[in-house]
Amino acid sequence: MQHDNAKERQEASLIGRILSMEAILFLAGVASLVYGLVNKVGTSIFFGALIIPAVFLLHMVKKKDWKAHWAELEEKQRRQMEIEEARKRREK
Repeated sequence: MQHDNAKERQEASLIGRILSMEAILFLAGVASLVYGLVNKVGTSIFFGALIIPAVFLLHMVKKKDWKAHWAELEEKQRRQMEIEEARKRREK
């Protein structure tokens, strides 16, 4: 399999866009929270307090190695099917 530099650059720019999107969301949450606290606006405080942890949650979800997760899940399902097939063969 050949190394594709163009694809690597495309993925890097996508990661850069996502990181900057996270930063913008975080700043929007902070700005909303600060605005709400300064002007005593409850909805701004609520949304600011909601956005900030959501950005960290988004970061954790994005950070997870999903390919490994799905491969592990498929392996568990395959083993479970083998166990069920072996049980059915023993019952016959």
